[in-house]
Amino acid sequence: MVAFIGYVLALLIKGFYTVLAISGVIGAILVLATRADAFEVADRQPKYVWAALLLASAFALMLQIRFLSWAGIVIIGLYWFDVRPQINNILNGKFGW
Repeated sequence: MVAFIGYVLALLIKGFYTVLAISGVIGAILVLATRADAFEVADRQPKYVWAALLLASAFALMLQIRFLSWAGIVIIGLYWFDVRPQINNILNGKFGW
């Protein structure tokens, strides 16, 4: 029974890492499709730096490299919840505090 629970937990973790890796690849594709000057206006790293960070994070998550995958989770979350909304607001003309 304990082995079965361990197996199920391992599958859940693998699924979680896979979903996050896919979101990193999708984020990299979206970064590459975004205008480069939007990153300069947002005072962020250049678009190719973000694309490389997201792809490297997705790679680390797929290989399940322990500490690198944790850093990858943070980078992917930072892109989706901080950088992308700011870039979208700039591109859509929604300026403000």
